[in-house]
Amino acid sequence: MSLSLVLALAWFIFVNVRGMFPSRDHHWRFAYVMMMLGVPILGFVWQQHGPWYVLVLLVLAGWIMRWPVIYGWRWLRRKL
Repeated sequence: MSLSLVLALAWFIFVNVRGMFPSRDHHWRFAYVMMMLGVPILGFVWQQHGPWYVLVLLVLAGWIMRWPVIYGWRWLRRKL
């Protein structure tokens, strides 16, 4: 398995484990940090494996971190 996929898998495991613990701000600060870390990992996966792997990883990341996706979608609908 390539280094980029190992990093992506580690990112998913860390996000899932951290999501199991309570948080005062409902994990929003953690979500922002994980999104900032996830973008370079996705770029690395794109470089090594192409866009199809990145699309699958984006769907999985959206499934795990669904509230930022839901609020982002609501914000985009309001703007349009």
